Amino acid sequence: MTQVQPASIESVRSETAAAHQQHLAQSPIDRFLHKLSRLELPAKEHFESYLRHKWRLNHKPSTLQGSFATVRLFLELYGKSGKRDLSEMERADLEAFIEHVQDTGLKISTVRTKLACLIAFFHFLIEQDIISGSVLKRPIKLKLPEVLPRAMNPADVKKLLSVIDDIRDRALILLLLRTGMRIGEALGLRLNDLDLRDRKVRLFQGEKNSMGRVVYLSEDVLSALKRWLRQRDQNKEFIFYGNGNKPICYSTGRSRFMRCIQKVGLEQKGYTVHCLRHTFASELLNAGMRLECLQQLMGHQDIEVTRRYARLTDRTREEEYFRAMAIIEKGGVDGEY
Repeated sequence: MTQVQPASIESVRSETAAAHQQHLAQSPIDRFLHKLSRLELPAKEHFESYLRHKWRLNHKPSTLQGSFATVRLFLELYGKSGKRDLSEMERADLEAFIEHVQDTGLKISTVRTKLACLIAFFHFLIEQDIISGSVLKRPIKLKLPEVLPRAMNPADVKKLLSVIDDIRDRALILLLLRTGMRIGEALGLRLNDLDLRDRKVRLFQGEKNSMGRVVYLSEDVLSALKRWLRQRDQNKEFIFYGNGNKPICYSTGRSRFMRCIQKVGLEQKGYTVHCLRHTFASELLNAGMRLECLQQLMGHQDIEVTRRYARLTDRTREEEYFRAMAIIEKGGVDGEY
């Protein structure tokens, strides 16, 4: 048996490291185009044009990733149907894609996201006169159950805060609870994003929709942050740093929250770290904040998204119900129906 010489091993390691560095040096669009070049798909040139189009529009790498995966899957299925030219596309091809994705057992919300990615690709093709607009003449709607946001019970919030002893964990969890930030936004905060004097945090780019906003610091989170800032490594760029010069990863942040939930015996209630954002919104509405103000703090582009919290926490509606029911129970309603 031929033995590999040590020099050969070092050579392989060096080549692997060089390839890794080259991969990191590439822009996201270069990486996606490189992946595309290795695939056997129909209409690759139009797919490439679409990716370049989205890159010019400054779409985030995560958005490009979602579009790449969805369009790739569609074109694979399209090719397997025996078609190669997109001019042959029919509405039935879109419906076949939806049925295929649904058959994989994905949640309806995920199916709808994939459908939106594909329809955006189709609109691009229509604008380029590559396919007929008749493909999208009739809209395809997938009914999505409108689940109310899950907020934490006020008593459970008090229990949770009572067991957080770690200074960093307390600063992070209070920051999520009092600002409504998504955990990815909080973990990505740098020191110059904080304005402790004016009690503000500037989120220059929202995690989900790239919509920047300003959120504010309550007394308790301000105190917790100051304690953590005094203790943390001053040479680190991120406020909640992990190994090296990187922030804590999402799984670590989530596990720290769940550890506190288990410590206080609330694990059976199904609370997630995102419930802190829902709790923030619900508490502000209960305290009388106007919906338009909450929309800005949450970073919602559509106020209908914010309005879900009003359905969850509308104190006026609750009070009106019990006021009317008290009259009914006393027999105070007359008339025939």
